[in-house]
Parts: sequence; structure tokens; C-alpha cells
Amino acid sequence: MYDKASFRSAKDVMNKKIILIDGMATAKEAVELMRKEKVESLIIKKRNSQDAYGIVNVHDFIKGVIIQDKTFEEVNVFEIMTKPVISVPADMDSRYVASLLINIGVRMAPVEENGDYIGMISLSNLILEKNIFNC
Repeated sequence: MYDKASFRSAKDVMNKKIILIDGMATAKEAVELMRKEKVESLIIKKRNSQDAYGIVNVHDFIKGVIIQDKTFEEVNVFEIMTKPVISVPADMDSRYVASLLINIGVRMAPVEENGDYIGMISLSNLILEKNIFNC
């Protein structure tokens, strides 16, 4: 059982590394960047101030490239990304972050503070890396 008394915010447990990429990049370029930076997802840059950020992760490459029997060179990131990104507030209780991510069917989300993305939080890092639920 986890310690119910200890409050841990999204900011407390997030991965501080957040990497952005242009939507016109190929899936190959995106995967190479993810490998280099050792991240599970990339944030897709806005095209202009009225645009929304996107996100791409391993699941998107499998669904949009491999299952579709395409090559990583012929698919651009904008074709397989999820947009708009659902972000979580930096001060949100990590238990509610987990519940939110499960309820909306995503595995990870950027953490937002004062209108800026300051990190990424994922279901796997909540359990495996940050030990918020003391097992």
C-alpha cells in the first residue's frame, strides 16, 4: 500500500527532460532524436502562435508506421502525432495525474507551469522510476 499522507505533485515526479521537434520531421528523424535523448516522447512545435502543440510517442510509430506497412522515411511526424497535447498542471497531485491519464487514454503528458512545459510525466515513470507508490 502506498503512503496516503505524502503529497507528491506532478512537478515532484516528472522527468525534467522535454524535447521538441518540427512536425515536418520524418518518423526516422524523430526516432533517432528519441534514442539520442533517451526519451519516450517528443513534443511537436507549434507552427504559429494560434496553433497547438502535438505529441508523438512509441505507440504512434507502431500504429502509424509499422502496422501501416510504411517506412520511417516516408512518414512525417505530423501525420502520426496526437494533437492537441493534454497537459497537466505542475501542482496537480500525482494520484490525480495517474487517474487523468488513465481516464483519457494516454500514457504520458507534459507538465505545465505558468504557460510553459517544464517536463514530462508518464504512467510508467510514476510507478517504476519515482517510487510514488511505496511498494
